[in-house]
Amino acid sequence: GSLTGLLITEQLLNRMADKEQQPLPGGSNCAGNLSQPQKKLQEAICVLLVELCERFTFFGIVCNMILFCTVKLGYRNYQAAIVNMCFVGTSMLTPVLVGWLAECLVGRIKVVCICMFLHFLGTALLPVVAFPFEDVYIDRRHILHTLTKREQNIVFYFALLTASLGIGGIRAIVCPLSAYSLEDCGPKELLSFFNWFYWLVNLNSAVVFVTISYIQQSVARNLGFLIPFVSMLMAIITIHMVRGEMIYKPKTDSSLLTTFGVIVSALKLSYVRYRYFSGGVTNWLDHAKENYGGQYSETQVEGTKSLTRLFPLFTFQILYRMCIMQIPSGYYLQTMNSNLHFSGFVLPVAAMNVISIVPLLILVPILECINSNLFSSKDTGHSPTIYIGQFSAALSVMVAGFSEIHRKHFPQVEQTLSEEVLLVSSMPCFHLAPQYILLGVAEALVTPSCSLLSFWLVPERMRGISMHFLTLFNGAGCFMGAFFVQTAHAGSQGNWFPHLLHEGKLERFFFFLASLMMVNTLGFWTIAHRYLQEQGGNNLCHHEWEGLCVSGILP
Repeated sequence: GSLTGLLITEQLLNRMADKEQQPLPGGSNCAGNLSQPQKKLQEAICVLLVELCERFTFFGIVCNMILFCTVKLGYRNYQAAIVNMCFVGTSMLTPVLVGWLAECLVGRIKVVCICMFLHFLGTALLPVVAFPFEDVYIDRRHILHTLTKREQNIVFYFALLTASLGIGGIRAIVCPLSAYSLEDCGPKELLSFFNWFYWLVNLNSAVVFVTISYIQQSVARNLGFLIPFVSMLMAIITIHMVRGEMIYKPKTDSSLLTTFGVIVSALKLSYVRYRYFSGGVTNWLDHAKENYGGQYSETQVEGTKSLTRLFPLFTFQILYRMCIMQIPSGYYLQTMNSNLHFSGFVLPVAAMNVISIVPLLILVPILECINSNLFSSKDTGHSPTIYIGQFSAALSVMVAGFSEIHRKHFPQVEQTLSEEVLLVSSMPCFHLAPQYILLGVAEALVTPSCSLLSFWLVPERMRGISMHFLTLFNGAGCFMGAFFVQTAHAGSQGNWFPHLLHEGKLERFFFFLASLMMVNTLGFWTIAHRYLQEQGGNNLCHHEWEGLCVSGILP
C-alpha cells in the first residue's frame, strides 16, 4: 500500500512537471542550459522543498506560542490560546486573499516578492521579542536596552501578521494545489494523492515539533524563533533557483470574485422579484443568469450552483476544526500543567503533538492498502470512514474532559519551564496520550476525504474555487474556536478556561465542546448520506461512484 501510494504521488509530480507552463512576465529561465528531464526534476524538487520549508516555518512559530505568551509575555491561558488559534486561522485565510490579489490586482511576480519580504520580516522580528536583550545589547555605559511589555506586544503581533501574509503568498502562488495537475485523475488517484500529501505534511510537522520545541524549551530556547528565519532563507534560495519556471500559472476559467458576484447578484435579484414579482426559476441562483436579467453566463451560474451544494459539508467542518484546534490550545495547556519528566529528561511540551501525528503516519499506508484492494471490487459495501473520523474527534474531546478530572487528582509538584517555576500536576503527561491519538485518527480519516469531496464533486473549472472555500471554512473554524474560548471564559467568569487549571473546571469546557461535536457528527451524517448520493449521480459515472463508496468516502 505504501509503495503504491508513493508511486502514484510520483506519477502526479511527473504530470505536474510534464504540463506546459507559460513563463510569467519578469521570470527568467535560470535553468536554460539543462535538459528537459532535468528541468522537470528540478521543478518538482523545488516545489516540494518550498512546501516543506513553509510548513517548517509555520509549525516552528505555532509549536510553542502558548508557552511563550504565558511565560514571557504574561498572558492568561485563554488569551494565549486565542492568539495561537487566530494566527493559525489567519494563515489559512491569507492564501485565498493573496491569490485573489495576485490574479486581479497586483500580479503574481510582484505578490511573490512582497510576500517573501513580509515573511522574512515577520520571522526576523520574532527573535526581537524572544531574545533576552540584557544579554545582547549593552552599550559602553552598561545601560540595558530592554523592550517594555507594550513594545513587545506590538512587535509580536506585527511579526505574526506579516508572517501570516507571507505564508499566504507562498501557499497560494508558489505551491498551490493546482500545480500538481490533478484534473485528469480519477477518484483512486485523487484519494491517494491527498492521503500522501497530508502524510508528508504531517511527517514534516512531526520533525518540527520534536526539534524546534526542544530548542525553544532548552537553554538555547530563544534561538527557537530563529529557525523559521533560517528555514525561510532556504525557501528564498530555492525559489531564486527557478524563478520563472517554479511559479505556476493557473487557468483563469473561474475566479473567487466571480463566484461571490454570482451569489450576491442572485440574492439581490431574488429579493426584488420575491417582493414585487412571482417566481419563475427552479433555483434562486438562476436569477443571476443573463436569461433572467442577471449579468452572468449560464456556465458561471451553473458552476456556482454546484459549489453552493457543498456549503452544508463545509459548514460541518467548522466545529470539527474547532476540535482539532484543541491540540495547540486546550490539550497544550493540559500537557504544560502535567509532569513532563521522563527518565531524568524533561520532555518539550509541543513534543506531545507528535503522538497525534503518529496515528496518521500509520493509518495512511493501511488505508492506501485497503483502498487499492477494494477499489476494483464489485462489492458496494458501506465503510463510512469519514463518519468514524468525525466521531473520533468528538470522543477525543470527551476523553480530554475525563483526563482533566483524572489529572487534578494527583498532588501538585514544582516544574521549571523556560526558567519559570510552575505548580503542575504530578500526573505523567503520557496519560493524555489517548486524546491525542483519537484526534490523530480523526485527521487521518477526515481531512483527505473532505479534500477529495471538495475537489471531485464540482466541475473541473470550479475545483480550485471549491478548495478555496474549504480553506475559508477551515479558517473560520479556527476563529470560531477562539471565539468559543473567549465566550466560555467570559460566560463562566474564567472557570471553564482558567489560568490555574487546578482551580478551574476546564473539563466542563471539553464536555460541552464534545456534546456539540456529537450533534455535528449526526448532522454531518444526515447531510452527507442524503446529499452526496444525489451529487454522485450527477457528477460521477457508475464505476467511479462505486469506487468512492467502497473506499469508505461516501455512503
